[in-house]
Amino acid sequence: MNRAYSLLTIKSVDSERRTITGIATTPTPDSSGDVIEPLGISFRNPTPLLLHHDRKQPVGRATFQKPTPNGVAFEAQFPLVDEPGTVKTRVDEAWHSVKAGLITGVSVGVKALMSDVEKLKSGGVRLLKSEIFELSLVTIPANMEATILTVKSLDADDLAALGPHSPGVTGTLPNVSAVKAARPMTTDEQITNFENTRAAKAARMTAIMASAAEKNETLDQAQTEEYDTLAGEVKSVDSHLVRLREHQKTMQLTATPITATTPNQVAASDLRGGVAHVSVKANVPKGTAFTRFVMAKIVGKNSLSDAIRFVESNKQWMDQTPEVLDMLTKAVVNPGTIAEPAWAAPLAVQQPFNDFLDLLRPETLLGKIPGLRNVPFNISMPVQTGGGTYGWTGEGAPKPVGNLQFASVTLGIAKAAGIIVISEELAKISSPSAEGVVRNDMIRGMAQYLDQQFIDPTVAAVTNVSPASITNLANGFATAGTSGDNARTDIKKAITLLTGNNYPISETVLIMSEANAFALATALTTNGVLVNPGLSAKGGTVLGVPVVTSQAAGSVVALVHAPSILFADDGGVNIDISREATVEMNTVPTSPITAASVYVSLWQANLIGLRAERFINWKRARTTAVVYTTATYV
Repeated sequence: MNRAYSLLTIKSVDSERRTITGIATTPTPDSSGDVIEPLGISFRNPTPLLLHHDRKQPVGRATFQKPTPNGVAFEAQFPLVDEPGTVKTRVDEAWHSVKAGLITGVSVGVKALMSDVEKLKSGGVRLLKSEIFELSLVTIPANMEATILTVKSLDADDLAALGPHSPGVTGTLPNVSAVKAARPMTTDEQITNFENTRAAKAARMTAIMASAAEKNETLDQAQTEEYDTLAGEVKSVDSHLVRLREHQKTMQLTATPITATTPNQVAASDLRGGVAHVSVKANVPKGTAFTRFVMAKIVGKNSLSDAIRFVESNKQWMDQTPEVLDMLTKAVVNPGTIAEPAWAAPLAVQQPFNDFLDLLRPETLLGKIPGLRNVPFNISMPVQTGGGTYGWTGEGAPKPVGNLQFASVTLGIAKAAGIIVISEELAKISSPSAEGVVRNDMIRGMAQYLDQQFIDPTVAAVTNVSPASITNLANGFATAGTSGDNARTDIKKAITLLTGNNYPISETVLIMSEANAFALATALTTNGVLVNPGLSAKGGTVLGVPVVTSQAAGSVVALVHAPSILFADDGGVNIDISREATVEMNTVPTSPITAASVYVSLWQANLIGLRAERFINWKRARTTAVVYTTATYV
């Protein structure tokens, strides 16, 4: 999943209907050098309108227009929610923020077809064909928080506000029938069926309008009648979907435990602690598909056919994460002779899995900081360290001669890794709690470690092993104190130090802990007004400078010129699985191995080892590009 950002160019604001129109994306390269070709973009209208890519914060729906060479335009609508509560507060706040100019950016969630990705000399990529899944309102385009897409429908009052009824309709919506099933459908199945029906009708409406646009003429009588009929049916379906979803919520709230009476129910009840429960499951957490993919390979003992049979026999997995089967099927394809087990197969490395990276990147500072310069591993990159000499000269006087100074910077291959050992029984039962333990430890543990290594001034480089932090041997200065005024003094001093070395403020970013950011966000003037209204514990801006937060920063408050920080990343996490390995069960394994080292045989103890590795490296290209202080603000 990629993110494409652009400034929110609002063409018009309709306060009555609470709609805005603007440009969602353009072919202009983004800050990472990536380009999305507008004419290769596809989408399905309507699309969820989210706040900061957060699936839990839908604020409306967006409709994209036909892509043009200059970009993709959109219209977004914020529903009118009459009932007081969280939804009304969230939607009203988003609407008012856009009207007031506080939210000035939009971002589209894009999925690219890997066969249609072109690498650019700048280090970025050109997405020739891609699909938009959602449109988000954002304040800081660098926010890469992953999201699970959801769709929030408008209620009946909002639908009525969209415009007059079709000609010939006297205030009533037509009756629309979806495809009839062979048996009575559940509420979930009805919702899916009517959504598909609506999509088909909306697609036909789009085709009618496209045909008229190609001919540059209005609709004829037959087309007008068909279009207006379809429009009425779409509104009817939308109204019915609202009712179905409300009915679904009511059923969930009123669900009650079932008392075990028959022998079969008693047996099932015994397995669940005495009572058999009926419940409606929510969407599984992001990354569950990846975790189940790994679990299936474990149970299959690296036999693809056994892993596929295991997934197919697990009804819960097939219902919740059917894409796991697709992952395993795609994994069958191997180029050339590496399928030969006699010699080349052991050389084939498990391919990087982006489902894991979607969760890892937003947790780390590298995934949050805008403007970092992405470079390949083991490539020498020239960095200018000095400029020419210039001065006034009189008539006929000699001109000063200067020279440019350059240095070379190379990022070697470095990796962060960890091993998790679980029992065979835990892998086989694979309850949601077991999946959560594996997933959360991989994500949060790796993220916390990389954050700490990235920002801690005490982390020095280890040759051919690990990089130094960006603050190591950087320009540090003493804090002015712990108050909000002292914090602003510290930040001003850091800005002065960087600008004194000709670094533009527009390319800098502040890094601090969530605790320090919260302290600054709650600081008040003597009149009780927020000193930093654009800041929260999750980030924002201070004095116009973007703020990125991570608890791994601790007491470090650093101002960084982002383009001067080089980082290399292979773009994925490699996963290896073994039952036959011998492992030293120690957080600090012995290196080199000695006779006193104690090892455990995974095969003998009926254990399974999962090894996760991420190849990543970073370096401060200019020594003056980072300044920092250590402070705990209150």
